[in-house]
Amino acid sequence: MNDRSRPVPQARFARLAAFGQIAGGVATGMVGEGLRRLAKGERPQLSELILTPGNARKVTEQLSRLRGAAMKLGQMLSMDAGDVLPPELTSILAQLRDNAHIMPPPQLDRVLVEAWGSNWRRRFLRFDPTPIAAASIGQVHRATLPGGRELAIKVQYPGVAASIDADIDNVATLLRLSGLLPATLNIAPLLAEAKKQLHEEADYQREAAEMRHFKTLLGQDDRFLVPEPVDDLLRPTVLPMDFLSGRPIDKLADATQSERDRAVTALLDLVLRELFVFGHMQTDPNFANYRWQPETGRILLLDFGAARAVAPVTAEAYRLLLQAGLAGSADDIRNALLRIGFVSPTQLDRHGLAIEEMIGILLRHLERSRDSLFDFADRSFVAGLRERGAPILADRSTWTLPPADTLFIQRKISGTVLLSVRLRAKLPLIEMLTPFAKA
Repeated sequence: MNDRSRPVPQARFARLAAFGQIAGGVATGMVGEGLRRLAKGERPQLSELILTPGNARKVTEQLSRLRGAAMKLGQMLSMDAGDVLPPELTSILAQLRDNAHIMPPPQLDRVLVEAWGSNWRRRFLRFDPTPIAAASIGQVHRATLPGGRELAIKVQYPGVAASIDADIDNVATLLRLSGLLPATLNIAPLLAEAKKQLHEEADYQREAAEMRHFKTLLGQDDRFLVPEPVDDLLRPTVLPMDFLSGRPIDKLADATQSERDRAVTALLDLVLRELFVFGHMQTDPNFANYRWQPETGRILLLDFGAARAVAPVTAEAYRLLLQAGLAGSADDIRNALLRIGFVSPTQLDRHGLAIEEMIGILLRHLERSRDSLFDFADRSFVAGLRERGAPILADRSTWTLPPADTLFIQRKISGTVLLSVRLRAKLPLIEMLTPFAKA
């Protein structure tokens, strides 16, 4: 059996038992780490005992076996951690983006028989049973139609759609029991929105429609390629599309500076147009959703399950924040952060000075690029932000969440910036942003 081949647990009890194994493994790791630190005369905090590399490995392995919503939430954490979690933890969690377990051949066959009938193999000249990619919702296979058309076929893991609500509730329970989230923090709206989005992602017919929509939006932009879905093979759990060859987007890190800058310019421009022009955004920044063609310089856009409309009020809130940043007005930035929900009135009352200093650090860093290129690899400002932000993070009673739809949009923005940092891009950022600040 392939080392990555594991059946997807479908029964509710089996998935609940897996969450129990996660909790039990983390608890055991906490006890061991706590005893080790006490023996050294330290008094560790609960969060320090939970967020260890050993516990991250346990959670990563179990979420990879579960797949579905549980793994998706782990991927979100690995993408959004940025400079908050220690590098050793983010590197372990990042494995969730690339190394999902795959279905054994008998389980794959059952899924395809249900979708296409018992004679499904006759539809193809060739169907490769070994997937070329595996993620949280499904895995991707290459196939060839009798006429020679090359396809990439997304096959959804069985039981994923039915387990979304329970998986998210179980993850939320684990977070509550861990003490990582304050009891006063209301995460119910975020959980409801996460369930809604994941149900949408599990509907491959909806994703095919979103793929066509983005193909229309980007029809005249030769920087991007969007595959075409195959209607007669399309099912709610099977999404066939044209196979487009390309390299993983993070392999651009080995390309020339001009190639990296050109690609990042295209991706940042796409995010800005999604937010301010299209009013429609693909909100999942997972690097696996993009590929790059060295011979053409084009970027392949491969996943549209998380595409959604952007509310005009949300776009306007971001526009006001952008205007304030370009104007260099700390007061306007503070007010915009308050309006959009990234800062709460209580945090301003208790930590107003620290927030003002953090805004000042960011403005000075941005100002240095006003007449030159913005260097995304320059992270010299991060230490100052972390130092001033630490007391705010420690004051758990002031924690708040922005509106859920804003969080998903911010996730895409943050993920794109993270990729820009990874690719060490140098861009005329002020020049790029300025046109989008206008109403």
